[in-house]
Amino acid sequence: MQGLSDRTKAIDRGILTRSAGGTYTILVTGKDTGGRYCLIDMLIPLGGGPEPRRAGAGSTVNIPANAPHAFKNISDKPARLLCMCLPAGQEEFFLAVGDPVDSRTAPPPKLSNDERAERIQRARALSAKYRTELWV
Repeated sequence: MQGLSDRTKAIDRGILTRSAGGTYTILVTGKDTGGRYCLIDMLIPLGGGPEPRRAGAGSTVNIPANAPHAFKNISDKPARLLCMCLPAGQEEFFLAVGDPVDSRTAPPPKLSNDERAERIQRARALSAKYRTELWV
């Protein structure tokens, strides 16, 4: 594992917004764990996320590797998810397809329709490399 200052730098680098609108903070990277896992703190705004998956506040959900899944925040306030991915690599996908933001609570970048389409195309192009299947 890297030292605290290195991890802080990784967290600073890892704040991003996906085209779906959530802000993901990479807390622990695959580089930190020798590729064993990564840990992502996900802040999902009202209505954010793809299709619903039922889980209430304080719930734990286990999704087997590569199993289809989706979620949608249907509450009246932002939702926070702590996502551990094994093996690591999913954080690299989010870094490759997302847009950096200044802070965890910064609004997502305003993207034109063409920019949104480019993000989706980029995600589709990179999905196989990161063992990810998209439903968009």
